Amino acid sequence: MGSFSIWHWMIVLLIVVLVFGTKKLKNMGTDLGGAVKGFKDGMKDGSAPDVPVPPQQVSSAPGAADKTTIDVEARNKS
Repeated sequence: MGSFSIWHWMIVLLIVVLVFGTKKLKNMGTDLGGAVKGFKDGMKDGSAPDVPVPPQQVSSAPGAADKTTIDVEARNKS
């Protein structure tokens, strides 16, 4: 009732190869590797922004009104 031995894992691997075939397993491995690479690239790109935030988007005090904002009221067409 302990852990599986190497022979158990060999039999499981043989059954998986027989069920899926080597071509499908190779395609799944390629897709998984591409997904991991894309995830790593995305994490690397997201950690260091290349474009600095423009100064007009930074407010000096919390809750301060932006002087360039125009307050308008939306109306429905009739």
